[in-house]
Amino acid sequence: MEALDGNAIGGDLFEIFGREMTTTNGTCAECRTRAQIAELAVYGSAPGSVVRCRTCASVAFVLVNKGGQTQLHRAGFKLDNHEGS
Repeated sequence: MEALDGNAIGGDLFEIFGREMTTTNGTCAECRTRAQIAELAVYGSAPGSVVRCRTCASVAFVLVNKGGQTQLHRAGFKLDNHEGS
């Protein structure tokens, strides 16, 4: 499966955070690489998406659509300066 960039989940992130998030910087919890969300690798399939660090391929976060609502699990990607916390 070919990866998309983080812009593919921009709408879902806007739904969760209420603002544009693809240009937000963060750090991979595994390899400590800093990147914008737009630079991450997105593997999408219903009912959700797995977002991975492009450097080490660790899971940065997972988006799941459950009951018409998108849930975000992001233990693997720390947003800089607590953006979007």
